[in-house]
Amino acid sequence: MKKLITSVLFLFAVISFSQAQQDPMFTKYAFNALSYNPAYAGSREHLSMGLLHRTQWWGIQGAPHSQTFWIHTPLKYDRIALGFHLTNDIIGPTNSISANIDYAYRIKVGEKSNLSVGLQGGLMNWRADWSKLTYESQGDEAYSEENPSFWLPNFGVGLYFQHPNFFAGVSAPHLIEHDLRNDSNGDPVTTEMYAKQYRHYYFTAGAAIPLDKSANFVFRPILLVKNVGLLSNLKKEDNPFNNVGAPTEFDIDLSVLMYDALWLGVSFRSAFEAFNDLSSYDSGDVWLNYRFNNGLSIGAAYDYTFTKLQTPAQGSFEVMLGYDFNYDVKTIVTPRYF
Repeated sequence: MKKLITSVLFLFAVISFSQAQQDPMFTKYAFNALSYNPAYAGSREHLSMGLLHRTQWWGIQGAPHSQTFWIHTPLKYDRIALGFHLTNDIIGPTNSISANIDYAYRIKVGEKSNLSVGLQGGLMNWRADWSKLTYESQGDEAYSEENPSFWLPNFGVGLYFQHPNFFAGVSAPHLIEHDLRNDSNGDPVTTEMYAKQYRHYYFTAGAAIPLDKSANFVFRPILLVKNVGLLSNLKKEDNPFNNVGAPTEFDIDLSVLMYDALWLGVSFRSAFEAFNDLSSYDSGDVWLNYRFNNGLSIGAAYDYTFTKLQTPAQGSFEVMLGYDFNYDVKTIVTPRYF
């Protein structure tokens, strides 16, 4: 039946595009850094590509599911790298598809480190099918257009510092904040019927710590922090766009690489907000990834939700497939941990 999405999911769909985190989240973000930082392009020193699927809150109809594809490589002139990533994100009756080209200029810092400056440009199509919703009351003017669709160009920036044993990065993958509603004349609105694509900020850092002399076991802690609408929240004007209402999200990931082949990891995702009652414990996650000697890698992750959604849902899961071209573990002097 066409109208099976409940009013709860209707509320979630609206919140997702007005006052919450909007970029899709991934537990295996360490393997998918290009999606949020263009400066990551070329960091693996060879052509690398991958595909990742996430189903969130499995068992709830209309819950988010996302797919992302990425490919990147350094060019013959070693300081320049190029990449491309494609993301599809479905939440209830809304669907966004974005395609981005990534460029990184890499500056040598010392003998073993690089500092990369990244730029990305792309286009997103955001659309909705409000006919899939069940309304508590009819006649809401904000949903008078049954199938809205927007083509939204954007660009982003990032910095990425990489040493063989640690890294740090900061980025804003889309700098332009687009309105997602029109009034009856087709003009963007800015107050009453507000919905907006907000700017997201990312900070990530991690290290690789050998646990034995031969580095057969390597411990890798990583921290990811994501914030939405940082500058919007600092504005004083009485404008609903300035009240983003999304807590800062952080993800702590701890993993061990065994014999440069098998990754085993656990992570904890949460959110905090200093001035509003929006802090929460989101999920505890387990994941694994196996890399074959020919460059092929496969992986999976499972999230156990700590919120009340765990009762109707059965958690979230991800599957990943990757391939590194010209990859030969026997000839690599410095293995790539990031």
